[in-house]
Amino acid sequence: MHKNKITQALLLAAGISLVATSFSTMAANVPAGVKLAAKQELVRGNGTEVASLDPHKTEGVPESHVIRDLLEGLVNQDAEGNTIPGVAERWETTDNKTFTFYLRKDAKWSNGDPVTADDFVYSFQRVVDPATASPYSWYLEMTTMTNAADIIAGKKDKSTLGVKAIDAHTFQVHLENAVPYFVMMMGHTTVKPVHKATVEKFGDQWTKPENFVGNGAFVVSNWVVNERIEMTPNKYYWDNAHTVLTKVTFLPIENQVAEMNRFLSGELDFTYEISNEHFRSLKKEHPESLQVKGNLCTYYYNFNTHKKPFDDVRVRKAISYAIDRHIVTDALLGQGQKPAYFLTPEIIAGFSPTLPAYGKLTQKERNAKAKELLAEAGYNKSNPLKFSLLYNTSENHKKLAVAIASMWKKTLGVDVTLENQEWKTYLETKKQGNFEASRAGWCGDYNEPSTFTSLMEGSNTTGGIHYQSAAYDELIKRGIETTSAKERTELYYAQEALLAKDMPIAPIYQYVMARLVNPHVGGYAANNAEDKLYSKDMYIIAE
Repeated sequence: MHKNKITQALLLAAGISLVATSFSTMAANVPAGVKLAAKQELVRGNGTEVASLDPHKTEGVPESHVIRDLLEGLVNQDAEGNTIPGVAERWETTDNKTFTFYLRKDAKWSNGDPVTADDFVYSFQRVVDPATASPYSWYLEMTTMTNAADIIAGKKDKSTLGVKAIDAHTFQVHLENAVPYFVMMMGHTTVKPVHKATVEKFGDQWTKPENFVGNGAFVVSNWVVNERIEMTPNKYYWDNAHTVLTKVTFLPIENQVAEMNRFLSGELDFTYEISNEHFRSLKKEHPESLQVKGNLCTYYYNFNTHKKPFDDVRVRKAISYAIDRHIVTDALLGQGQKPAYFLTPEIIAGFSPTLPAYGKLTQKERNAKAKELLAEAGYNKSNPLKFSLLYNTSENHKKLAVAIASMWKKTLGVDVTLENQEWKTYLETKKQGNFEASRAGWCGDYNEPSTFTSLMEGSNTTGGIHYQSAAYDELIKRGIETTSAKERTELYYAQEALLAKDMPIAPIYQYVMARLVNPHVGGYAANNAEDKLYSKDMYIIAE
């Protein structure tokens, strides 16, 4: 890796002002001596059918994987997870409040139109516009972008957002508070641009292959719902000369065993994930294809604190305490996952919290405490606790839910009804609050603790969170406003301590990303902690 990339990431993380100057091209750099296959087509497993391909109307990981190939924001990431130029070839700030991005003059949309600063002004305004109903509008509020909060709340017009086009290739953003990691945040799906004329002409139909206009390395060529999304290179992409693949296909396979079998039969080049129960056999029989890496994600169960029985903190704590996380990570998963007792995973940069008190107990002690709490809340053999647990379609989620429900039954006498919904319905059910408890996972949008702790802020219902705490919101506010990195870190720890006290969620484990990757796939980013995999960086090696 080039030294300037490392320096860039470190300076940004430290909050030091800088001007990004020269970077080498990241895309598909094929090492000397590597012989490429005659057929350069990649097939990727993607877990489920995407809810949308509109970056301002999505919130899931499957959608981000596809959109990352179709649309390019101000910045990208390299294979190691460092922030590098995208449409912006450089940027500068003197105070971490005003950021000026200089766009590359050869960036074009797939219809040949130039990508301009006005495209980013339009797109950012579209995200915060209440009429868009973006599930991630809060993300711009968390940047403290000027007037974002008031626009989202309907108090100000979208035209007052703190963004402007200085000229066709100079885009400026104004924040209300200094945010040293702001440039990192610009790598997220929600802040990718859309083509104004196309969106206005076709409305919600703009993402159909026949209408689609994007500025990424690929364009949609075919989309068969619940079967496949196919894409081909965007000939107008500024770095198209370095794109090696001629076709990329995403397959929405929800059953991990079926996905594994299709990989082993040669139909897929890499999977979305793997079946938990087959991990050990795959490690033994196909070690050359098994890829395991740390991941900025936490798996948890979410309680609806506004509905019985989970409006009672004693019930929430009892249910959380009675989950034997070591059985989950060691026996049920066994891929290197770590038990989680807080929302933010320890792999995140600069995060080293102490375990909350319940995390320091033995499981026997936690179970005893859980029984006491449930009895205090009025539940016993004659009045057993009953609730439903929602999860999205996945064999892995189902197996964990069955196992954990069994723990609750054995330890606490709880009767749990498991409720399964497909991805799009599941997201909407959680958003509307029509659940008692639900399976959930959160993956960081950038490598900094606030990408997790901000999820629990009161007005944020992304991912079906319905926790509302004035005390927590005050800690979030102070964390955004402070200019001291040390104080900000202490506030993150305080936020986690309050979550352990209120228990609106039950953290279960910190992810690793385990998948099958055919050794003939070159350019696979095995060390990117956010699992940002750009197809433009990949190629197929001759076997």
